[in-house]
Amino acid sequence: MGIKNMGLILGFLGFLFLDWVSLCMAYNVHNYTFILNNTNFERLCSSKSMLVVNGMFPGPTIAVRKGDRAYVNVHNDGDYGVTIHWHGVKQPRNPWSDGPENITQCPIQPGKNFTHEVIFSTEEGTVWWHAHSDWSRATVHGAIVILPELGTKYPFDQQPDEEVVIVLGEWFDGDVKELIDDATETGGDPTPSDAYTINGQPGFPNNCSNETTYSLSVEYGKTYLLRIVSAVMNEEMFFGIADHNITVVGRDGAYIKPITTDYVMITPGQTMDVLLTANQTPSYYYIAASPFFDSSASYDSSNTSAILKYTGNYTVPSSPPYPSLPNVTDKDAADNFTDRVKSLASSEHPIDVPQEIDERIVITVSVNQLPCDQDSCDGPNGTRLAASLNNVSFVTPSIDILQAYYRNISGVYNDTFPGYPPFVFNYTGVSADDYLLPRQGTKVRMIDYGKKVELVFQGTNIGNAENHPMHLHGFSFYLVGSDYGNFDNVTSPGKYNLADPPEVNTIGVPKNGWAAIRFVADNPGVWFMHCHLERHASWGMDTVLIVRNGTTEETSMLPPPPNLPTCT
Repeated sequence: MGIKNMGLILGFLGFLFLDWVSLCMAYNVHNYTFILNNTNFERLCSSKSMLVVNGMFPGPTIAVRKGDRAYVNVHNDGDYGVTIHWHGVKQPRNPWSDGPENITQCPIQPGKNFTHEVIFSTEEGTVWWHAHSDWSRATVHGAIVILPELGTKYPFDQQPDEEVVIVLGEWFDGDVKELIDDATETGGDPTPSDAYTINGQPGFPNNCSNETTYSLSVEYGKTYLLRIVSAVMNEEMFFGIADHNITVVGRDGAYIKPITTDYVMITPGQTMDVLLTANQTPSYYYIAASPFFDSSASYDSSNTSAILKYTGNYTVPSSPPYPSLPNVTDKDAADNFTDRVKSLASSEHPIDVPQEIDERIVITVSVNQLPCDQDSCDGPNGTRLAASLNNVSFVTPSIDILQAYYRNISGVYNDTFPGYPPFVFNYTGVSADDYLLPRQGTKVRMIDYGKKVELVFQGTNIGNAENHPMHLHGFSFYLVGSDYGNFDNVTSPGKYNLADPPEVNTIGVPKNGWAAIRFVADNPGVWFMHCHLERHASWGMDTVLIVRNGTTEETSMLPPPPNLPTCT
């Protein structure tokens, strides 16, 4: 996972890669081949076959420069249809390659292939790619490294000597597709994972993991840029390195004001760029991650670790120091970190926060229940577990919404997603038994091109309250405010940060609280918005924003590619 010379390296060991510079274009073009197939892996004293890309877990890293373009030919040699999403890549005017199944494309069926055109624009730093079909992303994912443009450098004083990708993930002993298929059929909560992983390995203290623990070799006095990706499925994570401070300099493909800390809190879907200086006595030190989970739902309570290993001659300790990470329910520790995240907002990396808005959309975020015949499901009191946005539990259609929108196919979706909660109540104080039953439907929200939009996510105490990492495709947005309790249209905006809010693509809506984001709807297309806790997305905590075309060709969607996967 190390990157020795980021000025030269444009590919990573373990995947098929062809790269050239197109002299007639203003950007570099990179070609990659992803082969999806089932590969045997051994973890936690047992082995299994699972779907991965190019035989790797995690999958290959894509490396480009800011503003480049990549063509990724995805061959599906697996057993079922799969799509790939380029998380954090805005894909200007190009929803055709965004990837969520039956939202912007139909799955790539076994034996078929599809070439994604991945258009990079303003992103700089670390983003990632992952499957966007059922729970396939548990094993099908990898990092995307976006280097600065040629002739520029990183906007921090200490330039890194080396760069390393760190992917946090989860390991399931069973077949992940069977796991979610069974939970969908029975209506119950999916079985939690059996371990977390760092670069594919559970590490200490997990069974049969000491010999295969991932290790990062460092040289005293050097500085390393750690590109951290949270591919974790259902839990937010604390991360730290024993006896070392780290400096966070980027989030979700954008730079932030440096934060020096001994831990970070990262949600599923988020990425972070972190500087580590190897300035301690040469030895072994544990790198570790543990869950932050302030909820009564079931979760994986284990830890994962790797080894920071200094070069040189010394006696290896029998018990290397282990980082002291916050407790699993320590929301103060989580808040103390996330509240410090601010955009760099420099002259070289400016931001453009909408100071005024054209439209405010308020969305309640809830875990719900649906009735089952004869109370026969595995949810509470025989119900089926569900989730909703504005009391609408999203139903994924059988053909993709983008094609239906582009070709005016009726009956696939309707544009009645409410811009305000249909029921106004004490969202964070209501009894858990009230407002449990959502409506089901495939509802989207239409937005005119160029509108300045504010979205307010309002957490609720319905069902089982917890933090919700919300992700919007097609955009980076500004997190302008967040707090506990109920959002107030009059007083809450007075708490906004409109000077240097973080520019991100995934934000945590606090348990029994709210979060407000702003963006300009300048990317025409069909864009999925959902909770990045996978079980919540599976239950319907999703919707779609459709940004209408502008008045010119340059403000309208690109035409569809000729080889789009067909729906079966």
